[in-house]
Amino acid sequence: MSAEDLACRELVEVVTDYLEGRLPAGEAARLEAHLRECPGCEAYVAQIRIVLRLGGASRDREVAGLVRHLVPAFRSYRR
Repeated sequence: MSAEDLACRELVEVVTDYLEGRLPAGEAARLEAHLRECPGCEAYVAQIRIVLRLGGASRDREVAGLVRHLVPAFRSYRR
């Protein structure tokens, strides 16, 4: 499996499902193969992990609200 098997745009569309464990095993494997070969997407997923972690750990309602709005924005991102 190579990075070409999954386009960067497709990864952006499913990254939150992947990080939340909602992606079927085959799709998760494709995404992980892509990450091994695409440093840009690997960095992007790392950033999304941080955003999700901050949102979950934050007791500050303003920050938690901001993160809740960012996640759908990341899902709708198109290149």
